[in-house]
Amino acid sequence: MTARRGDRAAGTARREGRAATARREGRWHRAAGTARRGGRWRWAPVTPATVLLLLFLAGPIGYCVWIAFTDAQLTGASGARFIGLDNFRRAFADPDFRGAVWLTLVFTLVFTLVSAVIGQNTLGLALAGLMRAASRPVRTVTGALVITAWVLPEVVAAFLLYAFFRREGTLNAVLDWLHLPSQNWLFTLPILAVSFANVWRGTAFSMLIYSAALSSVPREVTEAAEVDGAGGVRRLWHVTLPMIRRSIGTNLMLNTLSTLSVFGLIWAMTRGGPGNRSQTLPVFMY
Repeated sequence: MTARRGDRAAGTARREGRAATARREGRWHRAAGTARRGGRWRWAPVTPATVLLLLFLAGPIGYCVWIAFTDAQLTGASGARFIGLDNFRRAFADPDFRGAVWLTLVFTLVFTLVSAVIGQNTLGLALAGLMRAASRPVRTVTGALVITAWVLPEVVAAFLLYAFFRREGTLNAVLDWLHLPSQNWLFTLPILAVSFANVWRGTAFSMLIYSAALSSVPREVTEAAEVDGAGGVRRLWHVTLPMIRRSIGTNLMLNTLSTLSVFGLIWAMTRGGPGNRSQTLPVFMY
């Protein structure tokens, strides 16, 4: 009798186990089917953005690639003809083109070191730290002055800096008043003059990025470092900068990319001159 009861209990346990397994498999199959059905529509929310990116980003890039292989002109009614690699052959055979490419590399290096790394990044970080620690009136005045240079149209900013650096400009007037030697900065140091203009105009962007980054640094962390005896420089180097390193990298990348396309400042201030000493690739292509 006891053996029969044990066999019945074992059989019941096996049946319940098979039923539980079947229920689990059914749930898995239903979940997999739901996931497959959802996968068909998962691209629907991003489809409009993808179409816009292809239309306004990939479209112009593709058109630029196409006209590079044609004889398209900026003016005139004649249609563009496909000419293959002729444009590239003429460009690489032109010494001015090679000089413009080399100057663009040098100009980018100077901008990256002087304008991006030393200028916009350092000054932007310093202003962001000042804005965080200063009183409200100081933050308001500093932010207004810095952002004004950024919101000015590029041509207006270029003419203001042209008036500042030209032979009879503001900078030489101040130097003469201080009895210091003056010079024609746009003739002797055109790249540095344009670099200064770019720093003056672009620091606000770096300041805004670093202000947002510094606001994400918990004050408890910096206060704990201060309690442990870390000075201001050590807190900046070992606490603040590591915590905003992604913002630093992003800002450096954006500054470098904007340097590669600088045209308005150079054209309005120097027209690529004197000679071709400030003629970068965008100016040469224009």
